[in-house]
Amino acid sequence: MDADEFAALFATHRGELRVHCYRMLGSYDEAEDLVQETFLRSWKGIETFAGRSTLRAWLYRIATNACLDTLHGKARRVLPHDVDDSAEPLWLQPFPDGPDTAAVDRETLELAFLAAIQHLPPWQRAVLILRDVLGWRAAETADLLDHSVPSVHSALRRARVTMREHLPERRLDWARPSEPTDHEKAVLRRYMTAMERADLTAMATLLAEDVRTTMPPYREWFQGRTAVIDALTTTWNPRSPLYVGRFHPLATSANRQPAVAAYVCRDDETRHAFAISVLRIEGDHIAEATAFHDTSVFARFDLPMSFPASHRLSR
Repeated sequence: MDADEFAALFATHRGELRVHCYRMLGSYDEAEDLVQETFLRSWKGIETFAGRSTLRAWLYRIATNACLDTLHGKARRVLPHDVDDSAEPLWLQPFPDGPDTAAVDRETLELAFLAAIQHLPPWQRAVLILRDVLGWRAAETADLLDHSVPSVHSALRRARVTMREHLPERRLDWARPSEPTDHEKAVLRRYMTAMERADLTAMATLLAEDVRTTMPPYREWFQGRTAVIDALTTTWNPRSPLYVGRFHPLATSANRQPAVAAYVCRDDETRHAFAISVLRIEGDHIAEATAFHDTSVFARFDLPMSFPASHRLSR
């Protein structure tokens, strides 16, 4: 097999490997790097493959071990409500929906799942993903990770306990479709309208009483409808020194959840990238909104950093 043939074969698995590395690391940027590392390691070791397993299983072995190497001694990635005071945090990143996520079970890519899995040690994280997410048998997982089957069973039991402790209360009862539902899209449209009109009353009716909003990379976060509306009262007020600007929201999706790409226009004729907010919707209300204020993520969603205010961007 020459390099071009192998590259073509590898390309058929690149998307799922990117998702796998993202689940392990919580970082889209690092997942991209680890997929490339997996390609380099696998091509370098192609002579050792010799068809002893499927190519897919062999690539997962390499990718998982590359992720474990990266995670060794590294702080977990967090959202603001999980930040402690020990060090500058590494932030969880959103994953744009597209071909890579088309066949992914929604519950295993949502931010709630990604935030919870960050509480697992790397070894337990790998076992949980391979067993409960990818559906690998215990013996297959043990072989891939070079551990015994009993150690895999033990790690999985402990990982499941930790996940139950950190997932939202109703998360284990969800039976969610892969795509955002029509109802969720309707709630999203109402959210966007309230944002565009700076309508605090409409926004208040959309927020769950115990809603949580976070704004990585800012450490500040808000719990409860009253706290969120109080904050918006300041940032949406043109007379306030903390005024953000006029919003132009654009519907998108990330981590198999409804999302909004928000642009703002304040004193000039240009709309500027502001944040991508990923929403967790329960019933008629928004239970959680995670607004990623690192505007570099807009490029991953194939969105411009700015555009003229006279132009209405749509998708």
